[in-house]
Amino acid sequence: MPETVWEQRVSNLLKSELKRKGVTYGQLVQKLAEIGVDEREANIKNKLSRGKFSAVFLLQCLEAIGSERLIISA
Repeated sequence: MPETVWEQRVSNLLKSELKRKGVTYGQLVQKLAEIGVDEREANIKNKLSRGKFSAVFLLQCLEAIGSERLIISA
């Protein structure tokens, strides 16, 4: 698979988890700040639209929104 497909998959994974938890990008900024991560809403939108972000950022987001489990489907 091309790298762009992987980027889209990881972006969709995080977007789906945010939607499932009912968390907006603005709320994510606040929740990240609560765990000591400084992000701006515009930066988050850009990262998710490009699908280019680190595994660290993914884990920080999941921690911030209280996700304990992910279902990864093909």
